[in-house]
Amino acid sequence: MQHPENDTRYEGLKVETSPENPGVINPYLAKKPRARKRQLSANDYVEGILKGDVTILSRAVTLLESTLPQHEAIAQEVIERCLPHSGNSVRIGISGVPGAGKSTSIDEFGIYVLNNRGGKLAVLAIDPTSERTKGSILGDKTRMEKLAIHPDSFIRPSPSSGSLGGVARKTRETVVLCEAAGYNTIFIETVGVGQSETACHSMVDFFLLLQVAGTGDELQGIKRGIMEMADGIAINKCDGDNIERCKVAAGHYANALRLFPVPESGLIPNVHTYSGLFGTGIAELWNDIFNYIETVKSNGWFNRRRRRQNLYWMYETIDQRLRNTFYQDPEISTMLDEAKQNIEQGRQTSFVAAQRLLDLYFERLKK
Repeated sequence: MQHPENDTRYEGLKVETSPENPGVINPYLAKKPRARKRQLSANDYVEGILKGDVTILSRAVTLLESTLPQHEAIAQEVIERCLPHSGNSVRIGISGVPGAGKSTSIDEFGIYVLNNRGGKLAVLAIDPTSERTKGSILGDKTRMEKLAIHPDSFIRPSPSSGSLGGVARKTRETVVLCEAAGYNTIFIETVGVGQSETACHSMVDFFLLLQVAGTGDELQGIKRGIMEMADGIAINKCDGDNIERCKVAAGHYANALRLFPVPESGLIPNVHTYSGLFGTGIAELWNDIFNYIETVKSNGWFNRRRRRQNLYWMYETIDQRLRNTFYQDPEISTMLDEAKQNIEQGRQTSFVAAQRLLDLYFERLKK
């Protein structure tokens, strides 16, 4: 390999080395020290939320999602003080198979509700968390172009963080904060469909299941567990060449629903077809949803359902607090690391390791 730079003809040339830190050439691009956000007290959070301050509401939701003990204490106080101002909204849960167009549909649904019912709308979109990286894209807001710029809407994507049922653990508390901030309609979008969607069903007044036709497997969508929880079914993408397939699928779902016992609300779920892309069929769907809400309020099921939900979330809160205190215990944490090594190396079974950890934990509680 030839090295022309070593040629004697270039002996008078000198190669200048670049400085280690050349700095910023454009003075306008120089980094300025970021001002730290003022730490808010519980009183600041409550006052801002009750005034409808979106920035304070967003920071309060972030506070709820924090796992730091000092943040949990403030968040609990904020929740308790906002609780008397909550409960005055209509909560709609929206779930569906992947690719059913949930985010696009919510954008159209939200605009329709705001234009025809007024008030303020909050969308709590739950984004799946990666099991590998533990991260979430949180990109649902980008597919809600109309609601994202509407002055009366609030969109909050949150990671599922491995929560069962497709909803974030803190979604229930976020609903309370949004209601206290004056949002009278709340959409809760779940990760997807499955037998474990009870978490979403246990915090909403109407559970809407979105489906699609023409995938060649309509009967796969007829699952008894999810169908029994649905208060209404809507088949999306009913446009173009897919209209006839949607009508056939709607007939299949309607026939399947007749085989189930009558729900406690006394209302058999209806099946609707619509197009989220073209906005057709949305008015009929939402007229049916609002009629359902009025009916269950008049027959008493609305209040009974919410009382049951409150009991459900009491047990869920107890389970969560017990898990947190167990895993945050320093001695348990040390023994847990040892147990992991023993199990991976085959020196101990997972059942024996779990029993020893629990025995230690309960013995410490007795002291």
